[in-house]
Amino acid sequence: MSTTQLSQIEGIQIWALLKARHRQAKISRILNRSASTISRETNRNKGKRGYRPKQANTKAQTRKENKSNLRICRITWKNVTLLLQKKWSPEQISGWLKENQDVQISHEWIYQYILRDKKSGGELYKHLRCQRKRKKRYGSISRQGQIPERVSIEERPEIVDKKTRIGDWEVDTIGKNHKQA
Repeated sequence: MSTTQLSQIEGIQIWALLKARHRQAKISRILNRSASTISRETNRNKGKRGYRPKQANTKAQTRKENKSNLRICRITWKNVTLLLQKKWSPEQISGWLKENQDVQISHEWIYQYILRDKKSGGELYKHLRCQRKRKKRYGSISRQGQIPERVSIEERPEIVDKKTRIGDWEVDTIGKNHKQA
C-alpha cells in the first residue's frame, strides 16, 4: 500500500467508483491504498452534494497552504519579512525570534517561506546574502575529508613494498573498497 498523498487522478477514480456504488474497501483494493485513506479522503473532502474530486483537491490545497499559519501568526511572518529585507540570514532570524519573542521557527521554515514567496512572484529571495541555489543536506553523501587527486594504496610503487627506505614502513587500517582491514 502506498503512503503518499492522493493524486487528482485518484480523486477522480474514487468519485467514479463511488458513483458505481463500490464500497470503500473495494476502492482501496483497486487503488492499492488503505481503506482508512479512502475513508478519510471521502469524509474530509465531501460537500453538500457528496464527494467530488475538484472540490476535494481545492480543500486539500487550502489545508496545505494554511498548515503553517496555524502555528505561526501573520505578525511573526511580517517580522521575518522585515528582517530579511535588512539582510538578516534565516539562521539569525530564527535565533533572534527565539531569544526576543519566544517564537520558534526553524531556519528551514524561513527558507521554505522565501521559496513560496519566490514561486508566487515575490522578491524576498533577493535579500538573501547568498544567491546560489540551496540544496537539501540530509541524505547526501559527505565530501568532507576527501583528498583531491588521491592515489590508491594499490597503485604505489614496487619499491615501497621492499621497505628498504625510511617512511616505507606504515600501517594501513583501510583495505580494498574502503573496508576495515
